[in-house]
Amino acid sequence: MPEPLKSLKWYKELADVKHRRHAGVFLAEGERAIRQLLAQDRSSLVEILAHGELPADFSSFPLRILTPGQLKSISSSVTPHNIMAIFRLPEDSYSDNLPGNPGRHILLLEDIQDPGNIGTLIRTAAAFDYDGIILSDKCADPFSPRCVQASAGSVLSIWIRRTDRYLHLAGSLREQNFNIVAATLDGNIDTSPLTSDRLLLALGNEGAGISSDLLHIADYRFRLPVNPSKAESLNVAVCGGICMYLSTR
Repeated sequence: MPEPLKSLKWYKELADVKHRRHAGVFLAEGERAIRQLLAQDRSSLVEILAHGELPADFSSFPLRILTPGQLKSISSSVTPHNIMAIFRLPEDSYSDNLPGNPGRHILLLEDIQDPGNIGTLIRTAAAFDYDGIILSDKCADPFSPRCVQASAGSVLSIWIRRTDRYLHLAGSLREQNFNIVAATLDGNIDTSPLTSDRLLLALGNEGAGISSDLLHIADYRFRLPVNPSKAESLNVAVCGGICMYLSTR
């Protein structure tokens, strides 16, 4: 017997982190993001929601046809797309369990609250071949619709852990010979620590920066040499992009 259709309210509630985690899925909007997600893991797609003609290569997936008004009621975008998709959340995304092989370059995000910044940093980390991202539990959720959209569908390209035990994970990586480099306004401008063989690059909250607890365990404090008379600091996503470029140069 086929499963009963989900209500539109159920899809709309995927904008809430509690509902996403309970359902074990997240919503992606737009063909571009969906294609990027499929490129990483086709088996994670649960269902496509669409209005109008569907790309031919999407025809093999479960499909639900909706009206433009119904799609708009689900969408978090000002200008809704005519295609959305439901994907399964990766395992351990909200746990404090590191992968058996965490890789060599990892990003640590502490209390960054803007979904656009989180999504952009995920996309940039994936582009510069970072292996994983650790987020504090006060960060914007990486699987929210706005984050997924800002990441251009890169959230399945890299392992993610969002947890209140992010400092514990940082400490565990330090024990595995990772150098913790914190980007902070009072840091040094020597870029050599960013090229460590095992790097954990830490970025902090848009206004408050990195906490004293995280600074305490950092091996090195780094700053970009901006002109403070013209701009006090950089947007955290821009700063992160520059630091990631320098670390993989």
